[in-house]
Amino acid sequence: MKLDRELQLDLLRRLEERYPATVDVQQWEKDAPGSAGNLAYLHEHGLCEASFRQTISVRAPLPFQAKITAKGLDFLADDGGLSAILGVVTIKLHDETIKDLIENKIFQSDLPEPEKKRYLAQLRELPAETTKHLVLKLVDLGLDKAPTAIETIGTFLKNL
Repeated sequence: MKLDRELQLDLLRRLEERYPATVDVQQWEKDAPGSAGNLAYLHEHGLCEASFRQTISVRAPLPFQAKITAKGLDFLADDGGLSAILGVVTIKLHDETIKDLIENKIFQSDLPEPEKKRYLAQLRELPAETTKHLVLKLVDLGLDKAPTAIETIGTFLKNL
């Protein structure tokens, strides 16, 4: 059995046309060889729900009915469907968390000890709005170093 992206897309589109109905797919393997294995693959990835039947004459179970899932519909949608909207992740960092991150960088720096103490004391006294302004400046500085940052991101992702 060979995975066939074009066939998979065709199978999903056929199921999409009949959504939300469950479709009889018993003839699909005869009409398009490889359908059974590709439906199994789509089923395992949650893009469709398929029911399989084992027969004596065939080694692998054959699908007899299938239905596209919400995940399958979103996969076909040009905009990613509701999954794209619902999958948005918001990250909130409180000013104290940000100050802690900056403090750690100051501690790790090569600055003389008296300067470190002065910066840390000033940082701890900053109001939230000033901390926000400082973070924006640091983000700008980080983006100015984009090539290095992109390299670092690449290294990080390779090590996952």
